[in-house]
Amino acid sequence: MNAIDRSIPVACGRLDRECRLVDAEPRLAELNQRAGGAIGAPLAIPQITTLARLAHRLGVAISRNVVAADGEDDLDLWVRADPEEGGVRLEVSGWRQRPAWRATATELERDGDFFRSAADWLWETDASLRITFLSIEAGARYGFDSAAMLGQPLTRLFRLAQDESGNLPILDAVAAQVQFDGQKAELRDTGRMVRIAATPRSDPGGRFAGFVGAAHMLDEPQPSEPGPDAPLPAPAASFGGFPDSFSQRLDRALRGPLGKIIANADSISAQLDGPLKPDYAEYASDIANAGRHLLGLVEDLVDLQAIEREDFAVEIEPIDLADVARRASGLLAVRAAQSDVRIDKPAVDEKLPVTGEFRRALQVLVNLIGNAVRYSPPGAMVWIRLEHIDDKACVIVADQGKGIAVEDQVKIFEKFGRVDDSEPGGSGLGLYIARRLARAMGGDLTVDSAPGMGARFIFSLPSQ
Repeated sequence: MNAIDRSIPVACGRLDRECRLVDAEPRLAELNQRAGGAIGAPLAIPQITTLARLAHRLGVAISRNVVAADGEDDLDLWVRADPEEGGVRLEVSGWRQRPAWRATATELERDGDFFRSAADWLWETDASLRITFLSIEAGARYGFDSAAMLGQPLTRLFRLAQDESGNLPILDAVAAQVQFDGQKAELRDTGRMVRIAATPRSDPGGRFAGFVGAAHMLDEPQPSEPGPDAPLPAPAASFGGFPDSFSQRLDRALRGPLGKIIANADSISAQLDGPLKPDYAEYASDIANAGRHLLGLVEDLVDLQAIEREDFAVEIEPIDLADVARRASGLLAVRAAQSDVRIDKPAVDEKLPVTGEFRRALQVLVNLIGNAVRYSPPGAMVWIRLEHIDDKACVIVADQGKGIAVEDQVKIFEKFGRVDDSEPGGSGLGLYIARRLARAMGGDLTVDSAPGMGARFIFSLPSQ
């Protein structure tokens, strides 16, 4: 059957704040019972539970197609999760049964997979163009708060630009419910330009249900076509024997798959969709951590190639280093909580005006605070303090870790430099890159530490 059976009515149900099934109409209750659930127990249909948790967390209604197992077959369902006082109201329609194997992707889906695979980061919206998903760590890399954007209108993230004809391709796509590409936009928080593209998503009734989209950064001008008499281009600069574009291709090829691995493994480890055997949850946590390690290595290699180019330069602009420190702390709050480490960040009313590049300053502080969290024991505190030293404004990141011996303090800033290779950690590039960035912005990065006394990293930039 390829169409919705109109004779099957919508089945409604209600969940409490803990996603326990309070009541449900027979069709939904029976599906939940076949999955091993019961009234008063957590909903036993993971796909619907995930959607309900997201709707409750964002405080907005979300509608989405889900596929739920029912015996040896699958059910295509359209689920609307609507947060209400005390829980979430569910409306489940569609109820189209099919064999458990998945059908071949349509041409539109294949096109969507193609342009998303080459994207710098991904995004999704609901039918009202409110953001329901942003790629993991996209905000940290490109200078906006990913968590704060969820549930916001797409135009809160992007300032849309008209094309040469004065049109907005995304509006034409919404009206016609078709795929679009070539919509240029500005990231409101940073002013950086992107090109966005998306494929539409439809509900079982054929109604527009949102976009699954991709973003391509436009930081570098696109080269024009050379004329017939143009000289041959000079050989591309190389890094470690690889062409200049190698790290960008590596980044794009790995970032999306690694992001999905990390997000799914974290969801399994957190047991958001129901309890698991403890060893399975630990396996998932190990997978997520390994994915983060690989993603960090990819990012470090991309940054390393960039900063060692002869023409590397940063943008010099007025920024508030206290605000950057608060943002970096927020991005690392979940990781710190998982490690039982507290971050004491600057107060909301504290300001530290400097000159530098917002994105690069955020990158430095994410690295410093992330290291402090990693090397702090459970129950410890990471302090972030603001100071002025001579003509420089400084952010000091202090931890309660085991400290760094004087003879090792030079080594940690070297390329691939690590004090103890047997310890878990990064690639040995983070502090090397951070210091190069700090100095490129007219500042510096130094350390003050002793064994058993923790470490204080001082990141300075020119005061305004």
